[in-house]
Amino acid sequence: MIEHAEDSIQALDLARPIAPQVRHILRDRIIRNVLIPNQKISESEIAAQFGVSRQPVREAFIRLASDGLLSILPQRATRIRRIDLAEVREARFIREAVEADIVTILSQASNATLIARLRRMVDQQRRIGEGDPIAFIEADEAFHRELATAAGKADIWRRLQDLKAQMDRVRFLSLAQFPIRKLIEQHSAIVDGIANGAAYAAERALREHLREVLMDLPLIAYRNPDFFTAIPDGVEERVVIIQGGEPE
Repeated sequence: MIEHAEDSIQALDLARPIAPQVRHILRDRIIRNVLIPNQKISESEIAAQFGVSRQPVREAFIRLASDGLLSILPQRATRIRRIDLAEVREARFIREAVEADIVTILSQASNATLIARLRRMVDQQRRIGEGDPIAFIEADEAFHRELATAAGKADIWRRLQDLKAQMDRVRFLSLAQFPIRKLIEQHSAIVDGIANGAAYAAERALREHLREVLMDLPLIAYRNPDFFTAIPDGVEERVVIIQGGEPE
């Protein structure tokens, strides 16, 4: 599940290191587009908001910059970074390669208990329906984490979280046109492939599923130009095609 982070001092456990908690909360705000690209963000303001010193906030900022979510310029304002389309495509490529191997591993040693658990997760996703895309994103996250954990790759899944931050920002931008039913059926096809020991079918369904983010990427970038570093040439013609028309 993508954890909900409260915007208050109560969200911090003062008995634990502060910097990772601040980083998590700010990362969540950026991914959910509560903090938007080019918006200024101040160490002193964040420190005051959470009632902590600036040092852990500075450490959190450094990590967020390393994650590609903040732009820190010495003697100038720190700002939320725009989304880089190349980074989104690269993250999808790496994630697809990793998860394709994960479903192949699971298909080669099908487990009835796992299959039952995965089918319950898919049923839960169906009950969410079209009206709550944020709840579906959380259920989708849980499903993919379960696949990784079952394959003994939980640590790799944790490492993927930072890598796919830009992908997650795009997902939250695309809530209005989120193809929930289609994504659920793709999840079901992944489970069927694993259950039947059909590694190729499971891998194909997984790859199709993860490529959905690229299908609407031109449209999302076109509709939200301020969120992206640049809109590639020819995107208007591609958007017309996506919307069912013909380029001029």
